[in-house]
Amino acid sequence: MGKDKLRKFAENLTFENLIQPEFDDIFHRDHLLKGHWAESFFKNTAPITLELGCGKGEYTVGLGSAAPERNFIGIDIKGARMWRGAKTATEMGLRNVGFLRTRIEFIESFFGPGEVSEIWITFPDPQLKKGRENKRLTSPLFLARYVRFLSPGGVIHLKTDSRELHDYTRRVISANDLPLVVASTDIYGESLATTTALALKTTYERRFLDEGKPITYLRFGLADRRDFGM
Repeated sequence: MGKDKLRKFAENLTFENLIQPEFDDIFHRDHLLKGHWAESFFKNTAPITLELGCGKGEYTVGLGSAAPERNFIGIDIKGARMWRGAKTATEMGLRNVGFLRTRIEFIESFFGPGEVSEIWITFPDPQLKKGRENKRLTSPLFLARYVRFLSPGGVIHLKTDSRELHDYTRRVISANDLPLVVASTDIYGESLATTTALALKTTYERRFLDEGKPITYLRFGLADRRDFGM
């Protein structure tokens, strides 16, 4: 492991806004913060938004900076990447921004019923290889996890350069009769990026735009379903 990565891991331990549980703390058990993020972590009752697969935390920090009246948690497993987001949020004094280092497969161990009001999924790995559909963060398998902690009326945002993932997610939405609020295959070409949240651009997004790739977007709910399929 390189010295820079070791330095980042060491600094991660000093950040109050970064939670890094041990595997044994969450495997087949609930984390101590489950159901208690408001009072124990953020010290307020503002709505909580998650960003899944947050990478360097650019979107999480951007959302938190633009909406101080809400709380935001970026989730990823790559500690060296999350270091950037945790450090930036600390330097900016964003007390409404936190980070959680874990696999998204374990997300139910961290959030209780109705604890999350909104989920952003920004430029995830589209898992294009055959047989990898269940790894997609908008697959029925993952939606069944999210519904257990998404509040009634809560929404999911998918922002991606992958048209295949966009179309796949639309099929999941249709097959499960989920409420589709917004669907766009080119948010900039269709002039839909009118809100600060949707107009935020990560390094990856800027790269995709430079390559001429359209950015797609979906906003949908889960309608309090408990079973999902295709």
